[in-house]
Amino acid sequence: MFCNQCEQTAHGTGCVLSPGVCGKNEDVQSLQEMLLYGLKGMAAYAHHARRLGKSDEGVSAFIEEALFATMTNVNFDVESLLEMVLECGRQNLRVMQLLDEGHVDLFGHPSPSVVREGTQAGPGILMTGHDLLDLQQLLRQCEGTDVKVYTHGEMLPAHMYPILRDHPHLAGHYGGAWQKQKTEFERFRGPTVATTNCVLIPRAAYADRLFTTRCTAVPGGTRIVNDDYSQVIAKARQCPPLPATPVTETTVGFHHDVILGLAGTIVEAVKAGKISRFFVIGGCDGAEPGRNYFSDYAQATPADSFILTLGCGKFRIRDYDYGELLGLPRLLDMGQCNNAYSAIRVASALAEAFQCSVNDLPLTLVVSWFEQKAVAVLLTLLALGIKGVTIGPCPPGFVSPNVFRILQEKFDLRLTGQSAAEDLALAMAS
Repeated sequence: MFCNQCEQTAHGTGCVLSPGVCGKNEDVQSLQEMLLYGLKGMAAYAHHARRLGKSDEGVSAFIEEALFATMTNVNFDVESLLEMVLECGRQNLRVMQLLDEGHVDLFGHPSPSVVREGTQAGPGILMTGHDLLDLQQLLRQCEGTDVKVYTHGEMLPAHMYPILRDHPHLAGHYGGAWQKQKTEFERFRGPTVATTNCVLIPRAAYADRLFTTRCTAVPGGTRIVNDDYSQVIAKARQCPPLPATPVTETTVGFHHDVILGLAGTIVEAVKAGKISRFFVIGGCDGAEPGRNYFSDYAQATPADSFILTLGCGKFRIRDYDYGELLGLPRLLDMGQCNNAYSAIRVASALAEAFQCSVNDLPLTLVVSWFEQKAVAVLLTLLALGIKGVTIGPCPPGFVSPNVFRILQEKFDLRLTGQSAAEDLALAMAS
């Protein structure tokens, strides 16, 4: 970071003026970084939505203004920067709404679907990332060939949209979250297409069969900029055929429309004491130690509770049998990280049904924290006034102690503790 006044490196590493003289302090810097990370995450969602024909001039205008506010010698005021940070959250809610509408309009109304996880014998292509339009284009271009397509990582929710899941060339899902891709992409014999963020620099063993789209690019990979996947399909037919592997099955597709269709049953079950609590456990996963906290937490939730999950954080908790409640899986997979919009819609509808605020619901949010999209989603939760959100396992490094204190005072923002069981007990007691 650079000092706003003297344009040298940040204080303590070269700034020619003291913080009191130049007006730069760690809280201003912290809020500017929070705003920039939130804008990056929101811009990613907005880009996906625009490709689906959905955009909002108000969102674009805010992005311009917010970026301007982070320029040299524009804003040194903590209060106004904090308001802009929260406005980023409000604008991100609109962007997630647009993206959701774009997905539904183009790919059909989501519904629960059983996904086959494993590979079939024959040539195959793996697609990872978030951009479902890329997946549709690849599927269409595979028509007339013997090449099958498999989803990976955050592409798993594609199977909840009927127009995608019913395509004869969509064969199932393969693999887990992004941080395992170096092992999984090497093991997968065919080519992989990475459509968005969460791609890692490839190992030499599979670099020649890793393709990326548009601004996504890695050394050694092949970048596609014209939506033409012919070279990927050709590569799939050149590679050794995939083996037939044992298949497991997973249910996805609990979009907010699906859950809200059961709202009456859910409300009556809560009133009757058949549902003790709702947990939202998911977010953006990482590879560092300590993230078993989320699997420990989920597995300790009571049998009369529901777990709503989304984002790649779900891969920490999905390989466990949580049983059923009210004839539904206790673990309800709502989709990608941007489907935080669905979780918000469900929470808002339940609050309306119970004639209370979201903060008065038997609801606990435990959000795994890693990158810019996670920042944008957290800012949306804060902007909506949702309190008591727990994030972790590590505190965000760009949030200064004083800014974190402000967020704690205003929103009861919490960090994960050392023990998932202890944190769960506190949640159940609240």
